[in-house]
Amino acid sequence: MTAAARLGPDTRVVTTDLKRVKWGGLFIDEEAVGSLKVERKVNFVDLVTQQKCIRSSLEENIHRVLHHGSYVMGPEITELEQRLMQMSGAAHCVGVASGTDALLIALMASDVGPGDEVITSPFTFFATAETIALLGAIPIYVDVDPFTFNIDANRIESAITARTKAIMPVGLYGQCAEMDEINALATKHSLIVIEDAAQSFGATYKKRQSCALSHLACTSFFPAKPLGAYGDAGACFAQDEDLAKKIRQIRDHGQDSRYHHIRLGINGRLDTIQAAVLLAKLDIFESEVVSRQRAAARYETLLADKAQQGLLALPVVLSHNTSTWAQYTVRVKNRSLVQQSMTEAGIPTAVHYPTSLYRQPALKQSTIECEQS
Repeated sequence: MTAAARLGPDTRVVTTDLKRVKWGGLFIDEEAVGSLKVERKVNFVDLVTQQKCIRSSLEENIHRVLHHGSYVMGPEITELEQRLMQMSGAAHCVGVASGTDALLIALMASDVGPGDEVITSPFTFFATAETIALLGAIPIYVDVDPFTFNIDANRIESAITARTKAIMPVGLYGQCAEMDEINALATKHSLIVIEDAAQSFGATYKKRQSCALSHLACTSFFPAKPLGAYGDAGACFAQDEDLAKKIRQIRDHGQDSRYHHIRLGINGRLDTIQAAVLLAKLDIFESEVVSRQRAAARYETLLADKAQQGLLALPVVLSHNTSTWAQYTVRVKNRSLVQQSMTEAGIPTAVHYPTSLYRQPALKQSTIECEQS
């Protein structure tokens, strides 16, 4: 696969000509090379500038926690859960310690265990398959759509077996997978759907919010995410009250009341300081998503001529989707050369992801070849 350089959402490009960047070394002659400059040195994710915009509310929220002293499961947790429910439209929200814990807890609440199969994407962050394997279940990889890089819903049914327990689609780069088709397959085969919305929280699918599109959803508030804490944090979303109740128990060692453990669980509680930070960030989240969308539109304009020349492939957002642009990812034929050139121009890049999950050493027992990923 040639997918490659990811541009930071805070990059400010001055010129409308990205000629200096050597798009795969495909220029016919050196006259094609122009100049590219940036207004200032930028970080891939600029959390310092963002903090300046909300500094007063951040300090107020954090000082409130310091004053009441409830650092674990304080009142800010419930307030955050309520706001996330309202934003997503999900019936229930449970704050947890990280996006990885959210996935693990959702799988545990779905009774996924040894020998079960969970269908998912091979092209995402390791935690998606890692949490499946931690429970003794088997990740079954279904290849991705070559344009969105989300799991190809048309290929899922052929991967379903008598051992399949769940489908875990990933909203890669900020755009939801084809959830209606996936949910229909799940209904047909009596499976549960767990949306991995670590990158797509805030996105919409057919005018419906991510995290309210299936039985369960999980998101991450890692600092680099569109909505990020100042440490690890995450959330589970559920449409069913019984599932939500199980999730709340599992995040706190399986307790239904103090020191009464009715199931096995984990220490997956969200700390109150992170909830306080997220409450401040929620105030500007919608406007930040709009800013990301404007930046993506600007990139598309600046890179359009290179795409027309076949030097790169721009990201595709389906017409019924909106994206939070967790990453703006282009595909080029010579990734290393492009990254080197952009680094010299002062533009940060990253690769998401350099190794597909089925090629990861820790998961080779569930290897399958996927052409697109």
